[in-house]
Amino acid sequence: MDHQKSADRAASFLDICFDTFCEYGLENTGLKRLAEACGVSNGALLYYFNSKDEIVIRATARCMARVEDDFMRHAPSSFADVERFLREMPYITARMHGPKYRFMYQVYASPKYREYGKEFFKGVSLRYAHYARQLSDKLGLPVDYLQGMIYIFVRACVHYAMFEDEEYLNFQLGTIRTSLAAFMAQNGQAKPQE
Repeated sequence: MDHQKSADRAASFLDICFDTFCEYGLENTGLKRLAEACGVSNGALLYYFNSKDEIVIRATARCMARVEDDFMRHAPSSFADVERFLREMPYITARMHGPKYRFMYQVYASPKYREYGKEFFKGVSLRYAHYARQLSDKLGLPVDYLQGMIYIFVRACVHYAMFEDEEYLNFQLGTIRTSLAAFMAQNGQAKPQE
């Protein structure tokens, strides 16, 4: 098997394993269940990965980075589009990614995987800075301001996806809207329509 086919197969296995973990949870998903989901033997799965721990670590980092990219595909295209994004994204996130976020926190809150979580979230910070730079010109807002708003908004969406807590969501969205209005007033601009 050539290197690219092997890498593609390993990536496919990571995606399948991640979905399996999300369905059954970390504690209820053994190597046998993962191998069955991938349609291979335990030994074949271990040919690609050294252990279940390696699968957990790599699958979580890979798939959650893809979830973030999906989040940004829905990002506002202009300042006038911000309110649509605020209204829709928490519900899209919950519908599409709730189990993924629950699993991610199960993994990264575990003492066994905490160091990997720290590394993953360093990458999150870099990606959020990148997203803020991408959105700055489109929205007419400074990068540092946008990066802070991204953190608050993603946290609100993730919390909603995990717990469907409307009160927390509305409080966070209210904070973002108030901050946007204050920023716009300070700079002599009109706020987006709600």
